Amino acid sequence: MLAGMSKPLVWLHGEVKSPPFSASARLEAGFLLRMLQEGERLGMPESRPMPAIGSGCHELRVVDGDVTWRIVYGLAADAVVILEVFSKKTRATPKAVLDVARRRWKRYLHLVEGA
Repeated sequence: MLAGMSKPLVWLHGEVKSPPFSASARLEAGFLLRMLQEGERLGMPESRPMPAIGSGCHELRVVDGDVTWRIVYGLAADAVVILEVFSKKTRATPKAVLDVARRRWKRYLHLVEGA
């Protein structure tokens, strides 16, 4: 990516606002998303790959007191695509979240490649 250039965020679903995020969690999420926009590759513990959704898909982990937020995103050539935002209550990502994120990612890629 060229110096000074950043990818836009494309929000297909969800939002990061207070409430339900605390102000500090919203700031952390914004900081991590900005790093992604600027081409940084994040790893654990902030982000982990989600190959079950698709190639280039990951989840950001934002701890907010007793709630852990997940921001599921895909890294496309033209943007950072937000696929889902949810609070995670169990170790496993719910199947419904995986399914909907997978559909949104495929639809986004189809629209961009078909344009």
